[in-house]
This record gives sequence, structure tokens and C-alpha cells, in this order.
Amino acid sequence: MTHLFRTATAVAAFALLAGAAHANTVLTVYTALEADQIAAYKAAFEKANPDIEIKWVRDSTGIVTAKLLAEKAAPRADAVWGLAGSSLAILDKEGMLQPYAPKNLAAVDAQYRSAANPPAWVGMDVWGAAICFNTIEAQKQGLPKPTSWADLTKPVYAGKIVMPHPASSGTGYLDVSAWLQMMGEQKGWSYMDALHKNIGLYTHSGSKPCKMAAQGEFPIGIAFEYRAMKSKKEGAPIDIVLPSEGLGWDIEATAIIKGTKNPDAARKLADFSASSDAMALYEKNFAVLAIPGIAKPDPLLPADYEKRLIKNDFTWASANRDRILAEWSKRYEGKAEKK
Repeated sequence: MTHLFRTATAVAAFALLAGAAHANTVLTVYTALEADQIAAYKAAFEKANPDIEIKWVRDSTGIVTAKLLAEKAAPRADAVWGLAGSSLAILDKEGMLQPYAPKNLAAVDAQYRSAANPPAWVGMDVWGAAICFNTIEAQKQGLPKPTSWADLTKPVYAGKIVMPHPASSGTGYLDVSAWLQMMGEQKGWSYMDALHKNIGLYTHSGSKPCKMAAQGEFPIGIAFEYRAMKSKKEGAPIDIVLPSEGLGWDIEATAIIKGTKNPDAARKLADFSASSDAMALYEKNFAVLAIPGIAKPDPLLPADYEKRLIKNDFTWASANRDRILAEWSKRYEGKAEKK
């Protein structure tokens, strides 16, 4: 009887453990975060919320945005953690987001979240445009170091530049949107016509141009500061150029998808994303955070980095996205990387 009792007790305990494991909420989270960031974010969230498991669906910003829009009638995502604010503004306009004020909202800078009360989305960190310039390849090819966006149109750089495709990459779209906002539409398209002559390839990843520059495949890659700094810290022979006219930027943000079957878990994700603990994770990757006073200076970036970000009209960038991408594709699609 003792053996049978022990066996029965063990079976019952196993059943309870299995039931507890089965009871865990699996939260489907769409993201455009960098692949080398999401493991740490997932681990920290699940440690704080052991009853919730994140199931990531990851791709580039444009692809994630298109996927969410395509699933509007039957959403598969519970939440978004790490997607461009300009993309979330589109989803908000389509009525796809569930407004929610996370517990730490008062600490979040108002310019880094949606203006609604409660907000439709809440920012995490800012990523801004940067140029990765391979000094070794440049020396071999006799290329001067550019200091401005205008410099990139000089004939000496013909075929030497790679940049992200704006329909696939949030980095690509923040570049295009920034040029149009800074220069005005007529001059902005003229600038891109001139730049196009020097483009060797438009990639479908915002990180890839800097990776290609770091590896010497192209001497110049238009990317963003996180990937530029990471590549340089890993020993790549690149200089980080912040063009003098100003930097396009966007903000990674978190939102709850309307109609989620796991609203409590999604709210816990939103709470965590806006917490000081999460900001400490973001700070390892970005110089500007949605909550001020946490980020530390990085020796690879100037102290006035945040002031170099252009005045970005998210409403305009979101409202005109389809029109801008259609025009861009008509003019420049011929040099796009094959999917």
C-alpha cells in the first residue's frame, strides 16, 4: 500500500504540475525588435510574470505592419512590443489598438507616446538615422568621409551606398519621411533622385546596410545608431556619421491589439514595457529612452545626440505613408534586393 500510495501521490503531483504548466498564458507578441535584443527582453518579462510565456512573431517593421493590417478582421497578435510609433499610428487609425495607460505612464515623456488619454501606444526608445562608413574600404577606393546627407549625392559615391527599403524597413521609411519633412516634398524627391544614382542596393532590413558596410561589401551603409554602435564595438572598421542636416527618427513602442483573448496578460506586458526595469534593458541598446533620466552617455555618440533629431510629424508620416511608398517604389524599386 505504501508503494501504491507513493505512486499515486507522485502521479497526482505530476498532474498538478502539468496542469499548472498548461495553465500558463501564451501571449503572441509581434515585434520588429532586433533579433539580438528579444531574448533578454523575453527573459526579464517572464521572470517578472512567470505565469505568462511570450511567443514572438518577428520581422522587419514594414512586414510586421503589413501582417497586422492583413489580419485586421481576425487578429492573431495579442500585443505589439517593439514596433515603430509611425506604424502604430496607422493601426490606431484603423481602430486596431486597445488604449491602455500602463502603471508607470506618468514617467513617460509625453512626446514619446500617443496623445490620446488613455494612450493607444506607449514608447520605449528612440532609434535614429546614422551612416556606417568603412574607413578601410574608403581608403582603398579613395573615398572621402561624408558629413552630410547632401554629400551622399556626390558622383564619387556612385554605386558605393546601400540603404534600407522604406516599405520593408522602419529605418528606411524614417529616412525617406525625414528627407521629405526637412527639405519639402519637391526638393526631397529631387534629393532622392540624386541619391538613387549612387545606391548599389536597397535592402529589406534596417540593420543590413551597416552589417554590409562593416564587412566591406559596400563602403557606406545608411542604417541607424544602434546597429552602427554595435558593429563598431564589435571591432568593425567603421566611423559613425551623423549627417549635419539632422537625423530622422522613430520610436519603438508597445500596444495592445483590440480583441486580444488575453487582455490581462497583454496589460501586464504593457505595464512591464513602461517600467523602469524595462527601460534599464532598453538603455543597453539606445541613447534616448521614453522615460528621461535613465539613459547614460555613450562615448560613440555626441552629448547633444537627442537635439540632432529632427522635429518629426508622426501624424503626417503615418497619414502619407501609402502615398510616399507608392511614389518611392515607382522611382527606385529597380535596385531593391530580391526577396
